[in-house]
Amino acid sequence: MNERIHSYIEIENIKDMLKKSEEKFADRPAFKFKTENPDEFRVITYKEFVKQVNSLGTALINLGLKDKKIAIIGENRYEWAVSYLAVVCGTALVVPLDKSLPENEIRSLIERSEVDAIIYTAKYDEIMKKIREEKFAKVNTFISMDLKKKENDIFSLYELMDEGEKLLDEGDKSFIDAEIDNEKMSIMLFTSGTTSMSKAVALSHKNICTNLMDIASVIEIHERDTMLSFLPLHHTFESTVGFLYPLYKGTCIAYCEGIRHIADNIREYKVTVMISVPILFENMYKKLIKAVEKKGKLEKLKKGIKISKFFLKFHIDLRKKLFREIHDTLGGKVRLFVNGAAALDKDVERGFNDLGFRTVQGYGLTETSPVLAAGNDKYTRIGSVGKVFPSIELKIENPNEEGIGEIVVKGDSVMIEYYGNKEATENALKDGWFYTGDLGYLDKDGYLFIAGREKDVIVLKNGKNIYPEEIETLISRIEGVKENMVYGLPSETDKDDLTIAVKVVYDKEVLKESLNLEKEDEIYEYIWQEIKKINKNMPPYKYVRNLIITEEELIKTTTQKVKRHQEIAKILQK
Repeated sequence: MNERIHSYIEIENIKDMLKKSEEKFADRPAFKFKTENPDEFRVITYKEFVKQVNSLGTALINLGLKDKKIAIIGENRYEWAVSYLAVVCGTALVVPLDKSLPENEIRSLIERSEVDAIIYTAKYDEIMKKIREEKFAKVNTFISMDLKKKENDIFSLYELMDEGEKLLDEGDKSFIDAEIDNEKMSIMLFTSGTTSMSKAVALSHKNICTNLMDIASVIEIHERDTMLSFLPLHHTFESTVGFLYPLYKGTCIAYCEGIRHIADNIREYKVTVMISVPILFENMYKKLIKAVEKKGKLEKLKKGIKISKFFLKFHIDLRKKLFREIHDTLGGKVRLFVNGAAALDKDVERGFNDLGFRTVQGYGLTETSPVLAAGNDKYTRIGSVGKVFPSIELKIENPNEEGIGEIVVKGDSVMIEYYGNKEATENALKDGWFYTGDLGYLDKDGYLFIAGREKDVIVLKNGKNIYPEEIETLISRIEGVKENMVYGLPSETDKDDLTIAVKVVYDKEVLKESLNLEKEDEIYEYIWQEIKKINKNMPPYKYVRNLIITEEELIKTTTQKVKRHQEIAKILQK
């Protein structure tokens, strides 16, 4: 078991966590968001927030929703947070739904999860109107986050909070005194994938709280921090690490207005901590370095990094001072980036750290609540996802000659089951061990490295294994490459073998501005020549021999993971 670096508060369940946070951080800001007036922010304290959670929870029980299932769908916003906790802390089982799904998939998940009620934003008014009129599935209670008053049997969230507050004042303690079964399914999360393939992961308060205590024991955030919430809240990474964890630690949460506004929001909210995915961090880093290069200060930056590394040997950190101009572009307050969902380019991780933005990687799955390992405040190794969390047992199953095998784990943050899917549960959970389907290895010092998904490995006729992510990282460094996907293409010379191919999404503006390339054939030739250079530094069996270029984005999940099988099917159809 790996060591716990920091002390942490013991919590039995999410309700207990919220109560302890209110007691400790009552007058501290829990949320900060913009108002209609420019440069004016609304701040919600922990005391105010918990009061609204208790009010809404009381009203939901009064509506007859005790021990039911309630779905939540909408953009990242304060009302989403209140709704989630009002459901899970004593009312019902919560089912967060993916806000980016098309109508048919939303309907399918509502039906599969058997929800009795749904809380939603105005964006879904039309879909909910149809579901209500059709009396679709089991849903009979509709609650809008945007309505000011009840309309056509659709409840107003704010009206319910007001009603709940009155009930509390009159002595209604149905929500306040509601007991939590820590080991019962209380959260149902759907894995990403097509609706038919997505699995309903059953999680308990014990699962989530074990993970929160693990995170707190190795990565420190505090009440003086402000975290920018960017990833969709229905996703387990954002839900646990970007929502529940900051509330557990007394941190203030600010909601991002969208990908175009990230840099502005970081400055406006004076953000100190941010969690996100590789594509965002890699683009941020490229833009920062490009801006330095445009000003003709790249050599000066490189010298500054050498100087700072020398002084760091003597525990003297000059990075914020030496690279103040770069820090100021991000508001001057950022101190921690946490990357998850997929591996971050080693050069980007190293680059951010060199500039004084502490950057750590984490690894986990929806089924593990989600984090299994992360770089921590004492031990970090570039390229690794850090050390396994204190409560987790991890082993590498059937390692090959390179030590790479399937990552298998056991611990209290591992899910209960796949709801309604006995076969999938039995395939994944064996003798208390969860088989992740991810490949990786542990180095001699216990750092975990991820090689990729087992199902994505390209196996050649000669038995050689190729991990697409390894080559994708190298191709992503080519100037003008936005994103790429490496895959196995049936060989033209041997039907039983595969050729390594790549689909590249290029950035037309960057290529025009930096390299004066506009015509598609010129862009193709430039990228192909760069790939040939990469090939020279790899063994021949890894050579990329086929290239497709496009401006069209790859098909991705809401956490920006490429849906490889859908992309490959699309390529093979042409």
